[in-house]
Amino acid sequence: MSVLTRDEAQNRARLIDVQRYTVDLDLTTGADTFDSRTVIRFTAHTPGDTFVELKPATLRSVTLDGQPLDPAALDGNRLPLTGLTPGPHELRLDTAMRYSHTGEGMHRFTDPTDGETYVYTQLFMEDVQRVFAAFDQPDLKAVFDLTVKAPEGWTVLANGVTEHLGEGTWQAATTPLLSTYLVAVAAGPWHSVRTEHRGLPFGLHCRRSLAPYLDADADEILDITRACFDRYHEKFEEPYPFDSYDQAFVPEFNAGAMENPGLVTFRDEFVYRSAVTDTERQTRAMVVAHEMAHMWFGDLVTLQWWDDIWLNESFAEYMGYQTLTEATRFTDTWVDFGVARKAWGYDADQRPSTHPVAPDAVPDTASALLNFDGISYAKGASALRQLVTWLGEKDFLAGINTHFKRHKFANATLADFIDSLAHHTERDVHAWADAWLRTTGVDTLTTQVTEGTDATWTLTVDRQGSRPHRIAVGLYDRDPADGSAFVLRERVDVDVPGEPLTLRGARPALIVPNDQDLTYAKVRLDADSQEAALRGLSGLPGPLTRAVLWNALRDMVRDGQLAPAAYLETAAAHLPAESDLALVQGVLAFARTQVADRYSTPADRPAALTLLTALGEDLLARTADGTDPGLRLTAVRHLIDTAQHADTIRGWYDNAGIPDGPDLDPELRWRILARMSVLGAIDDAVIEAELAHDPSATGQEGAARCRAALPDPQAKQAAWDALFTTDPGGELSNYLFTATAQGFWQPEQADLLRRYVPRYFSDAPALADRRGPAIADAAGRYAFPAYAIDAETLRLGEQCLAGGAPSPALRRKLVDQLDDLARALKVQEATGA
Repeated sequence: MSVLTRDEAQNRARLIDVQRYTVDLDLTTGADTFDSRTVIRFTAHTPGDTFVELKPATLRSVTLDGQPLDPAALDGNRLPLTGLTPGPHELRLDTAMRYSHTGEGMHRFTDPTDGETYVYTQLFMEDVQRVFAAFDQPDLKAVFDLTVKAPEGWTVLANGVTEHLGEGTWQAATTPLLSTYLVAVAAGPWHSVRTEHRGLPFGLHCRRSLAPYLDADADEILDITRACFDRYHEKFEEPYPFDSYDQAFVPEFNAGAMENPGLVTFRDEFVYRSAVTDTERQTRAMVVAHEMAHMWFGDLVTLQWWDDIWLNESFAEYMGYQTLTEATRFTDTWVDFGVARKAWGYDADQRPSTHPVAPDAVPDTASALLNFDGISYAKGASALRQLVTWLGEKDFLAGINTHFKRHKFANATLADFIDSLAHHTERDVHAWADAWLRTTGVDTLTTQVTEGTDATWTLTVDRQGSRPHRIAVGLYDRDPADGSAFVLRERVDVDVPGEPLTLRGARPALIVPNDQDLTYAKVRLDADSQEAALRGLSGLPGPLTRAVLWNALRDMVRDGQLAPAAYLETAAAHLPAESDLALVQGVLAFARTQVADRYSTPADRPAALTLLTALGEDLLARTADGTDPGLRLTAVRHLIDTAQHADTIRGWYDNAGIPDGPDLDPELRWRILARMSVLGAIDDAVIEAELAHDPSATGQEGAARCRAALPDPQAKQAAWDALFTTDPGGELSNYLFTATAQGFWQPEQADLLRRYVPRYFSDAPALADRRGPAIADAAGRYAFPAYAIDAETLRLGEQCLAGGAPSPALRRKLVDQLDDLARALKVQEATGA
């Protein structure tokens, strides 16, 4: 299969315009394929040759302007169209297309709970070609007329309002101009909750087996949806550009969500079957806000080519967090962004695979797919937050609205956007964009203090890096009423680079650069402030300030400047007094999955888990009165994951609950069984009995995860075969693949797993070639031997990369994983020394 290059896309855009697609899908032809008939009406500007893309099971027939073309001319995913003359043309294709089980194209899923089947599209980047033929590039927008024949009893959802014409045939309203990757269909016996807002139909949809759980949360989800919708209309002069707003929670979805106009698809884990924390509800709300922002950023105005991914994702990310903060009860969303999401950007930006937020050129679609990462999302959103700080929100929003007005239902570039901003300010936005969006890496800001002799002191913020920053520096004194706490003396605005500031009064006890987290940079404290932070972090007012400091400590561990044990001791000292749940969850996640499992040496890991268990017990004791169920649930999950012996968690499982709560819901039951599997405390019979109790899709995933985690040679071999060597037709779906991979590698089982490490580097490339980008990504992300932190794993990985075998998606993941492994090995060696 050929990937589309930027040059090819530009040449095709000069040759043709596309006016209309008429697509007829028949979903009643069996479980393996569906029929797809497409009519494309387009205009050629000059004589020339081009091609249309499709990936059919069978290409039955094709005609151009009524004349038959040879189906055998299809070369990979390209059908040549030669000898085009200037003027209008009509291309007709009749195909059978394969259903997907990897979340690409038309994904088909049968719910094990009730046997009902659902299908939905994910057409991003190149996957529209798996559903219908298309001139597949974002700047060849067209209108779409869609008809779908579905089994009786199904409902068909699409980008516009759908009408049932009878006998299972559904017709969607003609769309405005859309890029091909944004077309969407979701069909099945959906459970739906429908309402109207501001004259538009709104809907929520999920599998029937999830109906009680969606109904329980429907008011909350719809309240968030309405609040964000109204707030965007206050910010944006262009009204919502589509005829309806449906949100479908679909099974086995690869991303968090997809911004299809009028039909946003979400992973249906957001329909909660089990108890969740308020931070997790906030995350779901943020995804709702993020995807709605895309209706303007990405759907109304679309990138011209994939080098401007950030124009979609960075803006939706920034707008999602900011609008949620302004319009809903979730007023501290930037704390979660700072302690969890932002770390994704920092980590990605320090690997060899880093790239600018807005690269100068992305040569082809395979390269573009790799850039949907922490840089395009978290770093880009951080850059925009800094831009708003530097430019001012009024001018920022004015520039956005000019951008919408100039390019609505069309395509735009970075240069277009910067010109729209520059129209409303005297500031040099072009220079700012060059410094922030065209460069890579993370700046580091360090405070220096010089004591004066006349009741003054001097503050300098040094910069390692090249970007300009406008930040706040927080000056904190000890609370005279409580020596363990701090009070804010003042925040001073500082431009970096800039002149030192001379301030009156005594030196503060603690100086926090980038207070309020307004820029994207690592921070280092002066020696006195670092000591004060380690001893008194929980005594600081304001969770966003504490997030900045926790991030600083995190970065210091990763950079080998703070011992892993010191980080864990700081967490044990301060998390029991932490009031912000997002901070607790973020710090615990890093402490458990990175500090204990990767940065601590194998000899030190048991002590790290013991300390983390004691911390979990402190949090559990703090919540025994039932006043903080979210923190209690977090503590219970943490204690399960850090258990070194099965006795306590086995007692919870056998008694179906924890003293003083909570009762065990499906998520906690499978979590306990997963940990007991790792510890060798259960066998397959227990897993099978739980699966009989919970035969749902998540139950199937839980069972796969547990079986792969058993410390048994036969179980490991069976899991490996399921991941890498099963014959086509019996291959795992994307979610079952991920669950099996998550269970397989366990640090407690290093001896048992050692022989599989070299096998990974030969089997994973073959799997990626056979099954495509989605499974390649999962194989690199979840099936990589992340706990084999040694020089031999590095050697094998580098040998694999040097051999040139991995596909682009797997190669990118291997580069990142090996860099993370090398970093962990350096930290371990420094600690061991």
